[in-house]
Amino acid sequence: MGETVEFELVTPERLMLAEDVDMVVIPGSEGDFGVLPEHSPMISTVRPGVVNIYRKGAIIRRVFVSGGFTEVGPERCTLLAEKAMDIGDINRDSVNADLADAQARLRSAQPGGATAKSIERKIRIAEAMLAAAASVNKTGH
Repeated sequence: MGETVEFELVTPERLMLAEDVDMVVIPGSEGDFGVLPEHSPMISTVRPGVVNIYRKGAIIRRVFVSGGFTEVGPERCTLLAEKAMDIGDINRDSVNADLADAQARLRSAQPGGATAKSIERKIRIAEAMLAAAASVNKTGH
């Protein structure tokens, strides 16, 4: 049994991260899940949230993802994210402005329509980004 899992985080723009880690915790659409070496194969959708990357029992990096898919195997975990950034790089003022704009647009959108659903998704992403940014102060990561 291997002692690490090869973790790759890929966005449409680039390969953001590729390294061997002890564990990665991913915000799955049905709840957070951890991936360790020899994990059973699975595929999952990913909700907006923070990916915690561990080595030697400690978080070494925290990355915000806006959503995507992950494929897990016994030796590898690949996360395909729509967007990703280190949580320390989140600009709260910009996210708050985007959130206020989306909330204003939602008030004038037709309820249940495609536009409203798209705006609601942007709101969920902005709220998750703000929660991730707030967690930086609490954890130091």
